[in-house]
Amino acid sequence: MAKYAANTNVSSELSRIEIEKTLIRYGAENFCYAMAQGKAVIAFTMYGRQIKFILPLPTKDEFRLTPTGRQRAENSQYEAWEQACRQRWRALNLVIKAKLEAVESGISMFEDEFMSNIVLPDGGTVGDFMKPQIEQAYTQGIMPALIPMLEAGT
Repeated sequence: MAKYAANTNVSSELSRIEIEKTLIRYGAENFCYAMAQGKAVIAFTMYGRQIKFILPLPTKDEFRLTPTGRQRAENSQYEAWEQACRQRWRALNLVIKAKLEAVESGISMFEDEFMSNIVLPDGGTVGDFMKPQIEQAYTQGIMPALIPMLEAGT
């Protein structure tokens, strides 16, 4: 399956700036951006909620070899890594625009579109909090307790 914007020429920096401008246009405030090894973070405030997207980025080491297994030259490794980063930034740009437009058009509610990315008081996200519970519900076939401390017999 083809990846969205796999051959884009738009730099990662321009995509980040475009994301920021889009967020501002739709009413977001308090925009924040950070990078660390293997990831970037975009955060903002909107509708009284703090939102955080963590964008996984590849490492340069992932591109030491070509898809056929041959060693890449250093400049070729850098170019392949940079292309993969550009692709991911374009995809994040698309996701954020689509979510904001769905809310603006009345197709869905802000909390529904951004629920997984809402920041909780401990700095984690709703998605971080819920994923293990969802997995447990499916593997055990039972719903978690609505109020765990009020379970019968405890």
